[in-house]
Amino acid sequence: MRLVKWYLDHGIQSQDAFQYFMSNLQGTLRTWDYFVDWQKVRTNLNSVIIELNMINSLIGSKNFERDFVALVLKYPEIKKVIPILLAVRDKNITVLENLDRGSFVQTTFDFNSAAINESIARDLLNFIVQSKLSELFTDAGVKNFVDYVFGVEVGLDSNGRKNRGGTLMENVVGIFISGAAARNPALQYIKCASASHIKARFGVKIVVDKSNRIFDYAVFNNKTRKLYLIETNFYNGGGSKLKSVCGEFRSLNSQLKKQNIDFIWITDGEGWKTTEYPLREAYDELDYVINLRMVADGLLDSIVSEGQ
Repeated sequence: MRLVKWYLDHGIQSQDAFQYFMSNLQGTLRTWDYFVDWQKVRTNLNSVIIELNMINSLIGSKNFERDFVALVLKYPEIKKVIPILLAVRDKNITVLENLDRGSFVQTTFDFNSAAINESIARDLLNFIVQSKLSELFTDAGVKNFVDYVFGVEVGLDSNGRKNRGGTLMENVVGIFISGAAARNPALQYIKCASASHIKARFGVKIVVDKSNRIFDYAVFNNKTRKLYLIETNFYNGGGSKLKSVCGEFRSLNSQLKKQNIDFIWITDGEGWKTTEYPLREAYDELDYVINLRMVADGLLDSIVSEGQ
């Protein structure tokens, strides 16, 4: 750990720095847009709203099979909404049939094709009946498939929370990096920076441990001619992953240091409280291991702007 001026300005001595880091770990990284991407939900719904209103006419049908075949023959575009009724985004669905008879028959249903005839319509009807979708029209009490699919889209989007959670830390740090660059015209940065991007943008050749490694951020100070490579992560829970990432970043830091490149590891989350020893080893070896509280209080800005 490099005891830069920021620590002294905040009354933090070298022997207390790690404890300061640990005592300022965040319990969550959830922001308001973490829960549901409402714009995505509305966009997806609007793309099929006409077709959903068409199939609304089948709700409560006394002869669903006849009425479905007639409707899809007249409006084959309604085929595309069938998968979303099952909370599936695939437009080609393959089903394994007749397992109870020891037969492994695969049947593929194409919901993307505009082609339609009596045979295709009957195949689609078979899919709807076998998947029990037909019960939504006759028995389940669905009043409006627009409202139904709105709920399906919200549910599917909740599966995207893992992806949103994976980029939240990166995005939060990005706010502070862009702020630092706005205040200091000497700073330039790249998000998702590969070695080739860094060479093309900053004219700095780097050798990395993995040919496909992409850093969350690369920040270049034109005044000091210094390059900073930044990785970010957040861990709510413990596990072997935390220990392995400590070893990985110690090795990466050593390799970059030989090239006169500074590596900044921004990490947070209470998961570190269960893996303190490996983190302490990395903290002592790397120049910069900082958390979000320290970033918000100006440490990252101080490092990249002042070349500390």
